[in-house]
Amino acid sequence: MNAQPTPERIMALGNAYWGSRALLSAAELGLFTELSKEPLDAEALRARLVLHPRGARDFFDSLVALGLLEREDGLYRNTPEADLFLDRAKPTYLGGILEMASTRLFHYWAGLTDALRTGRPQNDDASGDEDLFAQTYRDPARLREFLRGMTGRSLPSARLIAEKFPWRRYHTLVDVGCALGAVPVQVALAQPHITGGGFDLPAVGPLFDEYVASFGLRDRLRFYPGDFFRDPLPLADVLVMGRILHDWDLDQKKLLLGKAHVALPEGGALIVYETIIDDERRTNTLGLLMSLNMLVYTPDGFDYTGADCQGWMREVGFKESYVEPLAWADSMVVGIK
Repeated sequence: MNAQPTPERIMALGNAYWGSRALLSAAELGLFTELSKEPLDAEALRARLVLHPRGARDFFDSLVALGLLEREDGLYRNTPEADLFLDRAKPTYLGGILEMASTRLFHYWAGLTDALRTGRPQNDDASGDEDLFAQTYRDPARLREFLRGMTGRSLPSARLIAEKFPWRRYHTLVDVGCALGAVPVQVALAQPHITGGGFDLPAVGPLFDEYVASFGLRDRLRFYPGDFFRDPLPLADVLVMGRILHDWDLDQKKLLLGKAHVALPEGGALIVYETIIDDERRTNTLGLLMSLNMLVYTPDGFDYTGADCQGWMREVGFKESYVEPLAWADSMVVGIK
């Protein structure tokens, strides 16, 4: 006989934000960074993070139950996963995107119902006349937070792009909307013959140069300042657009793809990567939820399937395209001119 339905899955999903909020607060507080220095007991960790005594122990033990911390003989330490990805001092740090989720996106998602009813973003910054990204890029502290988040989120896929794409056929690369430069850095590290750099708004330049210099790649990678809507894209054998297209409406998506086609030589390639939704729109949960994230965060952005992107590439002139999975729920759509 069929088992009777239970409410467990529904309740777990409905309260999933409890665990999410615990992780986001831990990242915001720098808890994992402190524990990367040395194991600490509950009182020492509480004092280090300047927390009130009432909830601290429950907070730490919740992170143990969530699989983010280990506790042995009264001492808390990071799990290997948390130590690798949530310590701010490590180049593998992914917490930048979590810190942004904690301080900004968590609040915006509380307005999802209103966004579904109105079609309007719940990001207060997006309600005025000034472009959302112009506001972010004008504030140095906010810009650094945003770029660190984008770089941390992109790093695993950047490493796979450096391995999977047939770089031996090409010599130059420019990442359009490059943030700190995760993709050009990883490609340059893995492919010594590749030169190029990153294209982004001028305010990003010093941060890009700092990041590239930390890998000793200033002689091979440079920064190209500009606005990808207003200015021509830099010329290169390969252009990359990572987590760019989903911020914009359909006409803007096609405009950017068309500009990339113009900038590429015959046989050149465009790599578009993000949380590409599966063509059946059934299995890539993160891709579908990311599209809702665009709803609450941007005026007109939305995510899309690989087939969608391939169709737009054909419209603007790319003769070939293919989709290939990357890390987590990411995929890349590659168009060949």
